[in-house]
Amino acid sequence: MQCVGDISKEVWQDCLTLFLQTGMCCDAAIITNSPPWLLASYPEGNLFQLTQEEIQILLAREGREKLFLQGITLAGTKCLLIRDNLYTEGNNTMDLRTKGQSRGSQAVTVVQIESVYLVVVGQKGTEGGPLNLKAFEMAGYIREAIRQHMAHF
Repeated sequence: MQCVGDISKEVWQDCLTLFLQTGMCCDAAIITNSPPWLLASYPEGNLFQLTQEEIQILLAREGREKLFLQGITLAGTKCLLIRDNLYTEGNNTMDLRTKGQSRGSQAVTVVQIESVYLVVVGQKGTEGGPLNLKAFEMAGYIREAIRQHMAHF
């Protein structure tokens, strides 16, 4: 049986390229909660440096309340957790904001899509709300791409 992780890296890269062309974000990655962890990332961004440990903490279903207190590190960048609906039916998003950076903070959104997660970092000046909406919209396109891919097997 085919699973989402069997989709080629090129298909994931195409999804990221499409999202980056919106001009709202400067970095993006597609991750999963099992090996290989990082399925695709934007080569000019930082998210290609996401570690297995960072991904496991981000996606863990247990102990999520401590993420609000401790924050989350993504590719070595500390982030504050703003809103966590990642495992809320019908929403499946999480909003974060980078902190302590000389270039200013940036909005970060994580969206669950089937068994993978889209992580996007907004351009400087992009607010979390619009970034979340755009990521949620893109998740719909990616879901459709997954369905079409699966239909071919």
